[in-house]
Amino acid sequence: MDLTENNTPVEETGGLNFVEQEIVKDLKEGRNGGRLNTRFPPEPNGYLHIGHAKAIIMDFGAAEKFGGTCNLRFDDTNPQKEDTEYVESIMRDIKWLGYDWEDRLYYASDYFPQLYDFAIRLIKEGKAYVDEQTSEQIASQKGTPTEPGTNSPYRDRPIEENLDLFERMNKGEFEEGSMVLRAKIDMANSNMHFRDPIIYRIIKTPHWRTGDKWKVYPMYDFAHGQSDFFEGVTHSICTLEFVPHRPLYEYFVKELADENYCPRQIEFNRLNLTYTVMSKRKLLQLVKEGLVNGWDDPRMPTLCGLRRRGYTPSAIKDFVDRIGYTKYEALNHIELLEHAVREDLNKTATRVSAVVNPVKLILTNYPAEKAEMIFVENNPENPEEGRHGMPFSRELWIEKEDFMENPPKKFFRLSPDKEVRLKGAYIIKCTGFKKNEEGQIEEIYAEYDPDTKSGMPGADRKVKGTLHWVSVPTAKDVEVRDYDRLFSVENPSAEEGDFRELLNQDSLKIRKGVKLEPWAVKNAKPGDHFQFTRLGYYTVDPDSDNGKLVFNKTIGLKDTWAKEQKKL
Repeated sequence: MDLTENNTPVEETGGLNFVEQEIVKDLKEGRNGGRLNTRFPPEPNGYLHIGHAKAIIMDFGAAEKFGGTCNLRFDDTNPQKEDTEYVESIMRDIKWLGYDWEDRLYYASDYFPQLYDFAIRLIKEGKAYVDEQTSEQIASQKGTPTEPGTNSPYRDRPIEENLDLFERMNKGEFEEGSMVLRAKIDMANSNMHFRDPIIYRIIKTPHWRTGDKWKVYPMYDFAHGQSDFFEGVTHSICTLEFVPHRPLYEYFVKELADENYCPRQIEFNRLNLTYTVMSKRKLLQLVKEGLVNGWDDPRMPTLCGLRRRGYTPSAIKDFVDRIGYTKYEALNHIELLEHAVREDLNKTATRVSAVVNPVKLILTNYPAEKAEMIFVENNPENPEEGRHGMPFSRELWIEKEDFMENPPKKFFRLSPDKEVRLKGAYIIKCTGFKKNEEGQIEEIYAEYDPDTKSGMPGADRKVKGTLHWVSVPTAKDVEVRDYDRLFSVENPSAEEGDFRELLNQDSLKIRKGVKLEPWAVKNAKPGDHFQFTRLGYYTVDPDSDNGKLVFNKTIGLKDTWAKEQKKL
């Protein structure tokens, strides 16, 4: 590791992504005094999703890696769409991912006075003017990428008149949409963003921080770069859609900056995920129309939704590290995200027994009055986590799918005259069953071999099938919510028509009366992770209270990603 003149640590470029390589280069060259100050600048108009996590990990992660700092700045320039609910949720999500902005919390609204003064300066220098055309008229005059635009009839309005109108706009004398302030740059520029962009518009909705003080609000392109400059940001790291905006970013910033300090914008590819939409507008639509159960619905790609489902910060970071940062857009496979979650939970989730679709198994030769404790590992991946006891009795619950009256040749679970092992306990042999009036099997009968328990002479006897089970007298009923992908097509954003018609109608199944072993019930609290033996990974939902226990299915055990990678 090298050190810059101000003792900032600089990693060698081997193994670094291209953004980190650019940061290292700037630090080594002493740009901006060898400082590193990134920022994460969310708009408080919605909840963060996993795409934002990629940006958070880059912004905060690069600062941590190279001895810099990272600001949290809310770009709160549109009071019509913003809410403190979003601000609070964003801060929760960032801290959940493991990052802290410490005392570096800022708002674009902190800079409204400076931005307004900057706009006044541009007007006085003949670099901005008030336009009274409609938005449609302004758009029609923009031209095309191959044809220059045409000047606004208000472009050469006298400076004093522009100053007067802009000040009156801010006093609320004019209606929304009646006037805008535009930068006077170049209507023939090949970059459409330079064709006299709008930098201020009238909004009369009170701002959640500044109240009625302002009636004009800066556009994103005008506020963003200057806010970076005002708070000392050195590297403005953003996604690829801002590449064509970069020249305008630099144009405005250089009106303020000098040779000693100037922020630099670097772009990387967004995180796009199969079977998912990332549009804030579409996610808001799903919430408002009740197509999902709120922003934290476990089917949503929001960070609060993923958290509620049971995804972990370490798994999300691992996934982002695997897909990397490039200059090219890509559609990432949700199976890789699920693989990262599965790998993480495999190391940490406690193993317990739950029977989702129960049928009663009666061990006819087991004493009715007898009860014993079977001890099982909490996590075979980590023996230090110890073991816990499971009550064993004459009557047990097993999965209906684990018994077949007339099984196919390679069915290795329970069937008439066949043997299986009950996990952690005894080998049993099926001796019969009973059906109800509808022809459904309601009881299965078997005999256990008392010499096959661990420590007994026949404990090592091998059988092909092993079943999980729960003791009937001590089983606790819980609710399980099985979640699947929210959309039924791989790339819903690429499909024509109404995206809501692509929703997976089977994305949520609620199962009540799931039988869970008592140790898990006693020790479960919201947010805890468990592996239900042979079924998958489950997380305790916040809805659990007053004796009601609810589990969300986080992920199944089948790892399709790992299986496909083995074929390659």
